[in-house]
Amino acid sequence: MRNIFKCTLFVPLFFYMATTTGCSSTSNEKMTHTDWCKKRYDVAEELFKAKKYGRTIEKLEAILSTCAGSGYMEQAQFLLAESHFNLEQWIEARGEYGSFVVNFPGSPFAETAEYRKAVSSFNIEYRVDRDESNTTTAMKDFERYLANHPNTPLRDSVNYYYNLLIDRVAEKEFQTGRLYMRMEKPQAAVIYFKEFLETYPNAKRRQEVLFMISDAYIELDQFESARQYLAIAESEAGENKNVLKNVEKARKDIEKAEASYEKRLKKEAEKKRLQKEEKNLVNQE
Repeated sequence: MRNIFKCTLFVPLFFYMATTTGCSSTSNEKMTHTDWCKKRYDVAEELFKAKKYGRTIEKLEAILSTCAGSGYMEQAQFLLAESHFNLEQWIEARGEYGSFVVNFPGSPFAETAEYRKAVSSFNIEYRVDRDESNTTTAMKDFERYLANHPNTPLRDSVNYYYNLLIDRVAEKEFQTGRLYMRMEKPQAAVIYFKEFLETYPNAKRRQEVLFMISDAYIELDQFESARQYLAIAESEAGENKNVLKNVEKARKDIEKAEASYEKRLKKEAEKKRLQKEEKNLVNQE
């Protein structure tokens, strides 16, 4: 192939057509554009199989820019996305899978591409204290995948990732509630924790939140509410001995806090009584 290009570059056209020797003797037919693209794709595919993904990407990007209409665009686009995926270049992988789905919706690889697009979104860097737009995007990608492929055998896997994404969003609510507890603002903490429990009933932090909302109600001297959430924690504990142990400890904390609260009420009542008596004595004088 290289000899052909060298000859066409440096040998005058009339001489090339006239001669039957030299570079034209290596082949009776000129390599077609499709054959040329196939050869380049085969090289890229071998590099991919050898896990040389960086070099694979270079070859495939060249194919995509020069081989339109050759029949190798579909394979090249998908293999390019796979290469980025294997290199854990999640942003690039999501972009390439997305382009593949748009350009080749009828491809047998379209469903795989749409699934891995969502997985790539899931793996894009995430931090609780930052904007959660990446999490929202990943959730939408999985929702779209299930809508387009309702009978997918990957549903369990999708549900696994989706529940982890829900936990990410729930974590932000949890951290906000805990922050209010640390700031000694139990009423605000209760609001966030109740919202957490209603919105994310299956979140991994649920058990922890039940104990924390109970603590918040203790701080508010609302002991019956504290007991109610503690009872929920106990009912959901099953045979978990650590949780049951914590429930018993929390019950004792409620009893101590309630006893202390009653003493405080009696003390305040006694103080008010003495103040009233002093006031009456002053008025009598």
